[in-house]
Amino acid sequence: MVSKRNLLAHTLDATGCARVLRAARPWNGVLFWNYHRIGDAAGSVFDPHLFSATAEDFDRQVAFLKQNFDVIGLNDLEQAINQPRGQFVMLTFDDGYRDNFELAFPILKSHGVPATFFIATGFIDRPRMPVWDELAWMLRTTHVKTLAANEWLPTSVSLSDQPFRRLLAVYKSLGTELTEMYLEFLADSLGTGRCPISLASEQWMQWDMLREMHAGGMTFGGHTVNHPILANSTADQQDWEVGECQRRLVDELGSRIEAFSYPNGKRGDFNEFTRAALRSHGYRWAFNYSGGYCHSGHADHFDLPRTAVESDINLSLFRTVATLPQFFS
Repeated sequence: MVSKRNLLAHTLDATGCARVLRAARPWNGVLFWNYHRIGDAAGSVFDPHLFSATAEDFDRQVAFLKQNFDVIGLNDLEQAINQPRGQFVMLTFDDGYRDNFELAFPILKSHGVPATFFIATGFIDRPRMPVWDELAWMLRTTHVKTLAANEWLPTSVSLSDQPFRRLLAVYKSLGTELTEMYLEFLADSLGTGRCPISLASEQWMQWDMLREMHAGGMTFGGHTVNHPILANSTADQQDWEVGECQRRLVDELGSRIEAFSYPNGKRGDFNEFTRAALRSHGYRWAFNYSGGYCHSGHADHFDLPRTAVESDINLSLFRTVATLPQFFS
């Protein structure tokens, strides 16, 4: 069923109303787009929700943004955010998937458009499956039909009811000392075991790829080492995740790292300990994943709003969100 949001977006786009509204420039500020993966989710055994767009759709999105807005890079952000008038957009990617290099980077280069890539350095240094991909793999390979109620799940879970989000939500609610126990429980209960490390080797970029992108005009920021929910971690754990991630990026890329994106990125996923860690390591910008756009003069540089590009966002909706982010992002 088509949602009211998508139906309205399609109507505005198809009738030309969105084009008229863009000419009127109905907003001022910076619209930050956030991507994860580029490619075809249908061909993957991993989390389909992480695929933001196919390569073809991403190419169309970048072309549209370049034609209609001022596309900026991280180095332009301070000037743009303080402009009283102007419509700026900035492209960001989280995690460090290899398709960012193989698919997104060539498209960005072909349009002469910059982007910022937030890297969880542990995935680059020691390739392994993140929980969301491992959980998706477990659910696709298991022969179990139902999980009985247990210490983690107060009621039984039918695997025919697409329980991915429910099982992932349990993981995200746990402190870091319990997350591995939970994954071991699921691996045993589902009869799959843990996802083989060998499957992770082709998922992540390598440092020479990041260096090539950096030389090609892309910028980079921190996304922790191990991608924990920071608010579930102690102050010392947060400080290490924030600082060690920055150290690895500086060592490998040879440039200052002043921007950070919060894993998971909802406002309950970071706290004052996170902000203190960012300040102590000299970060200037930090990005959430809560939707919306950044008004001119936005004061809180550690809570910059990003709008997610997800697989259910077709080109009509994408164009409408860019045209009226105050209503659609």
